[in-house]
Amino acid sequence: MNEINRRVAVVGAGLMGVGIASCLALAGEAVDVFDLSEARRDELPALAEKIFEELMAAGRIVEAERDAARARIRVVADLAALADASLVFEAVVERLEVKHALYAELEAVLPSYALIASNTSGFMPDVLCERMAHPERFLVAHFWNPPHVIPFVELVPARVTVPEACAALRGRLESAGFEAVLLSKAAPGFVGNRIQFAVLREALHLVQSGVADAATVDAVVRACIGKRYASFGPLETADLGGLHTFLDIGGHLMPQLEKSESVLQLLQALVAAGRCGATAGHGFYEWTDARWQSVRERRQRMLAR
Repeated sequence: MNEINRRVAVVGAGLMGVGIASCLALAGEAVDVFDLSEARRDELPALAEKIFEELMAAGRIVEAERDAARARIRVVADLAALADASLVFEAVVERLEVKHALYAELEAVLPSYALIASNTSGFMPDVLCERMAHPERFLVAHFWNPPHVIPFVELVPARVTVPEACAALRGRLESAGFEAVLLSKAAPGFVGNRIQFAVLREALHLVQSGVADAATVDAVVRACIGKRYASFGPLETADLGGLHTFLDIGGHLMPQLEKSESVLQLLQALVAAGRCGATAGHGFYEWTDARWQSVRERRQRMLAR
């Protein structure tokens, strides 16, 4: 069997793992999903169904596509069942010892050409693959949550990853409908999270210092910056606005921006009070039924676009 026709595997049946598997299945890939937890394996069909239903409600897929995707996902209870996989996405808990142990088991059962890609958002690829027998076929594939709403992946090679592995994975992801970018080298947080947390630091500072409340800061980001960045990135925006203009503004504005980690005190206070966010029912906002409905409606609009 030609390797391009072999199955894709996802290890880890949490929300990200199920999201990745569902997107790949919708794109026509035959997908095996493994998880050590029997409970998670049992929950997978229902989680995938929620994704399919959301996509159908937004008019992105029809029933026939949903049914075909369902049939392409196979839940397995033994890693040995992945022996035909040419590509494995790892989406297990963010504990280094767990990932190292998993990679050793995978290398024992996978064919010699198989690629292993971690969905980690916290570990550097060199650390992840340091104990592998074949680290040259390993790289990070950082999906964004949820994958069916944000079909984007950051590919981050280790220093020993061969270019052919990067090209093969990028091509396969793009064939599945994802936009995939390849970083020149690894950096903690990669690109997306570094920019996301730089924005979050300034947003926390604005709330903490009383410039605006959380709802106002979010409204500004959604209504102007978010809309602009959906079409033009920050460097392209600077080019369009004129680098000389951005240099003038940056010269007096950047010294005023928050640069310390003191803004984390705001998050620490909320967490200490049990206000951990949406799943707790309270965070910066009160997560009422009406707010959840607003989120669902906005996601539907995103998907429809």
